[in-house]
Amino acid sequence: MKIVSLTELPDQSVSHNPRISKRVMITPGQLGKLTNFSQAVFPVGEIAPAHRHADMGEVFFVQSGSGEMRIDGETFQLRPGVCVLVEPLEAHEVENTGDEELVITYFGIG
Repeated sequence: MKIVSLTELPDQSVSHNPRISKRVMITPGQLGKLTNFSQAVFPVGEIAPAHRHADMGEVFFVQSGSGEMRIDGETFQLRPGVCVLVEPLEAHEVENTGDEELVITYFGIG
């Protein structure tokens, strides 16, 4: 068993853009094929540039704010309550296009 409190976790930078912070609740190896369970905070205007993962898919859930996600060149609107599944090898990019922080909780499965 593991219990964590989001408010007690340290901020870390996201590898795709160090101006975006995240808090990692579950790390690789703690639960089967789950590679991470994290929450990212995108300041206004910040972008996690296009990238892809050969070894995992990702699920993104928008908690607050607004933005856009581009998956293999197609643009999708992000708003609270939206959930997006990105398959392995799909190129994806997230941008905060709103006027407040974009908060996304996400996890990867290998």
